[in-house]
Amino acid sequence: MCANVIVAEDDAKQAELVRRYLEREGHAVTVVSDGLAALEQARQGAPDLLVLDVMMPRADGLDVVRILRAEERELAVLMLTARTTEDDLLLGLDLGADDYMTKPYSPRELMARVRTLLRRTRRDGGRDEGHVLRVGTLAVDPVRHEVAVDGESVECTPGEFRLLAAMAAEPERVFTREQLLAELHGFDRYISSRTVDVHIMNLRKKIERAPRRPVRLLTVFGVGYKLMDPLKGVARASAR
Repeated sequence: MCANVIVAEDDAKQAELVRRYLEREGHAVTVVSDGLAALEQARQGAPDLLVLDVMMPRADGLDVVRILRAEERELAVLMLTARTTEDDLLLGLDLGADDYMTKPYSPRELMARVRTLLRRTRRDGGRDEGHVLRVGTLAVDPVRHEVAVDGESVECTPGEFRLLAAMAAEPERVFTREQLLAELHGFDRYISSRTVDVHIMNLRKKIERAPRRPVRLLTVFGVGYKLMDPLKGVARASAR
């Protein structure tokens, strides 16, 4: 599974260590030392993955992710940071990072995260073109990475999309927070299940007419969440 990987890290020793591990696994690696250079490299060719330090000169990692996602670039982003507060980590996820690791980290764990990210990227890209997940008037297209409600396009971050696609594939199934956190793909030990709650809250703002009174993305108290067709819920209530 050889990939084109950009490593954006201003610590030369750390960047060299990551480069060596990636090249040992057969990946083509480009190393840059500031945020603007990371943006320039990401806009060239078709990189598969960006390993991105948060604290960098010229433009920090959060700004880089924000710009790349605004430009709708599909490369996976694995962020590295010395920050360990939950709010900092959640901000990175909300901006569109696919995974997050806090420093210091094990290079072997980093390579495991890289392999999982690349496997998922290849898996999602190889799905059947006609396979669109539908739950009532909600449509999730795993290939085009698109979401629509009542025919209107909805913009989702990669994390939000991943959760929604997992739930749309099994409508009415109750997912625990731990199961949904696993869909977010092995995030750092400092990130709690509150990550899921934040994504659910943001998704409700995007797919519900009244986010405070959801009819699609429902809470199952004491368990987790499930995705429903609102019309089926109304029909069941009427039949009682």
